[in-house]
Amino acid sequence: MPEITRDEVAHLATLARIDLSDAELDHLAPQLSVILESVASITGVAGDDVPPTSHAIPLTNVFRDDVVTPSLTAEQALAMAPASEQQRFLVPRILGDEQ
Repeated sequence: MPEITRDEVAHLATLARIDLSDAELDHLAPQLSVILESVASITGVAGDDVPPTSHAIPLTNVFRDDVVTPSLTAEQALAMAPASEQQRFLVPRILGDEQ
């Protein structure tokens, strides 16, 4: 498996909006390579006759009935909001167009 480069770690940090120093980038690149190698080694453990699973035992979801109950109107919900627009909460934008 190829090594993860410092530039790739910097790119991932940018995508995740994480500020990393040069020392942190140098420190994390080899660590991430080791993690990926460990994950790759696990894929070779299971044979072709073993189906992939996320849990050792089967899980069953329990759903409740969807029952309509009295709730707030849009006007009541937005009454104490600092800002609203078109019956929605108005919040500051956190994602830019740089990506």
